[in-house]
Amino acid sequence: MFTRREFLASSTTALVATQLPAPIESLTSMRAQARPITSDERRARIEKARRLMAQHKIDALMLTQGTSLVYFTNIRWGGGERLFTCVVPAKGDPFFVCPAFEEDRAREQIALGPFGGGKADVRTWNEDESPYALVASGLKDRGVATGTLGIEETTKFVWSDGVAAAAPQLKLASATPVVAGCRMIKEPHEIELMRLASQVTLKAYEAVFRSLQPGMTQNTVADLIEQAHARLGFTGGAGVQVGEFTALPHGSIQPQTIREGTILMIDGGCEVEGYQSDITRTFVLGRPTDKMKKVFDVVKQAQTATLKAARPGVPLDALDAAARKVVVDAGYGPGFTYFTHRVGHGMGMDGHEWPYLVRNNMFGWERALSLQPHMTFSDEPGIYIRGEFGVRLEDDLHITETGAELFTPQSESLEKPF
Repeated sequence: MFTRREFLASSTTALVATQLPAPIESLTSMRAQARPITSDERRARIEKARRLMAQHKIDALMLTQGTSLVYFTNIRWGGGERLFTCVVPAKGDPFFVCPAFEEDRAREQIALGPFGGGKADVRTWNEDESPYALVASGLKDRGVATGTLGIEETTKFVWSDGVAAAAPQLKLASATPVVAGCRMIKEPHEIELMRLASQVTLKAYEAVFRSLQPGMTQNTVADLIEQAHARLGFTGGAGVQVGEFTALPHGSIQPQTIREGTILMIDGGCEVEGYQSDITRTFVLGRPTDKMKKVFDVVKQAQTATLKAARPGVPLDALDAAARKVVVDAGYGPGFTYFTHRVGHGMGMDGHEWPYLVRNNMFGWERALSLQPHMTFSDEPGIYIRGEFGVRLEDDLHITETGAELFTPQSESLEKPF
């Protein structure tokens, strides 16, 4: 599956510059500032997961390919339809179920994580055998013949269904309260990596802003953003929208050309040791209209209102309400008429993850949540006037012990976004 960012990148053909503009050429790598997550940190995550498993009456946790597997084990696995899983019991050692021909690759990656290499319990299955029977027997060996198996939410249905058939005495339940309970509260090292990712992206954006020229297309600018991130030592990019297409929150693939007085919106980020930034800047090449300036000012006030409302103990939806009130009171309402999306989403190793800042949250278990220290979110109000233009400002928000902070300075104006 493509992420939105990958889709936008894949939908254009980048213009490869033979000579980078001076502001981009002058960028230097920030890679040395990024410290990898250690095996000790991953072991601490597993112990926290076990405490949450006890709280939610989950006897074992089943992790398959994806972000949560990396978060807990440092294993990056892509195996298509064949089941590879790490099963973490509430008590006892984890075990792995792996295609037999992949065992060497699996042990190589297991050795890079919190479980060591040679002693790991890896149970293999050949192509004519059932991996689900191995999951069932492994759980029985750990004393979990009955009880509740927590399934990580991105696990393919065919895999959870296979385990259910192989172990009908088990109850299968969502592991999201455990996995999200760990991942949505960031440790200081994670905050450090996210802060760096935001700073890298903003620096890349600024270098590209200072390199803009009339006649460039959105593809040219997107390519420059990618190259600026690379100069800074990281993989990153952004979708670029020009003129009336800025009124579409996630943009368009239509050809777009920058001219004097054109409004632009760039939305993207980078990855630093697995952690994401998500930054949007809206600005004008030349002089904006009075209407553009008015809308920008309202959006900035809404972003500030979110920041001021954010502190531990506040309900998640209060942040969306604070921003939306500013927008609606300024005449851009009601509801989602012009401010067409939630004010923010949780973020970390995934660009979008729990929890989400909106009324009537789509994930029911979140409705009882309030803000906690070291949650991280986007703060991204916007106003979108179809057929004319849109403005969105997005910075990444960290809930502190007493309030909140943005990892990057807010945009000053349409003419001075940095």
